[in-house]
Amino acid sequence: MSEIMIIGGGAAGMMCAIAAADAGHQVTLLEKNEKLGKKVFITGKGRCNITNDSDVENLLQHTMRNPRFLYSAFYTFDSSRMMEFLIEEGLKIKTERGNRVFPQSDHSSDVIAALERTLKKENVKVHFRKEVKGLNLVTEDDKTICKGIFLEENGKKTAVDADCVIVATGGMSYPSTGSTGDGYQWAQAAGLKVTALSPALVPFETAEL
Repeated sequence: MSEIMIIGGGAAGMMCAIAAADAGHQVTLLEKNEKLGKKVFITGKGRCNITNDSDVENLLQHTMRNPRFLYSAFYTFDSSRMMEFLIEEGLKIKTERGNRVFPQSDHSSDVIAALERTLKKENVKVHFRKEVKGLNLVTEDDKTICKGIFLEENGKKTAVDADCVIVATGGMSYPSTGSTGDGYQWAQAAGLKVTALSPALVPFETAEL
């Protein structure tokens, strides 16, 4: 059993923690907000558009850019498995126009609650208001190795060791939910290339004709 530390308690972080714990690892989930799933809570106008009830090939055809990148992920855990997982965890779901899948209650909080129940069942340790300041990176045999993380507590920077660190901090799409781009900085520090950032979905107004 490895000790795995996951940074970020959004949809990706919670699902990652559940999968790792289910595989027999000891998992700690760190979230800098006061609760999990802050961005999940506001998706789908508060209803949470969970997934799309389509086969993998249809999903890939509607991926705007580089669908091959998602090929392995989609075939490993597709939308049908996502729906089965949530149903098994007690969430009632429904499918609407365009094969969009929502919680039957129309409340995104019910999706978060289902994931929280599963985290508890899998004995994942969840810590709130824990803001990670960086990865503890060292160089061994010309390779960059991550030994853990740095936390700032009571004004002091403390190193916390882990066998594996998974960064699930999201992008920069909604800073007030915690997505402030920390992961990009840590990726660069680890020697990974980060492309120029640009908005993908933005509101805009047009003048009437």
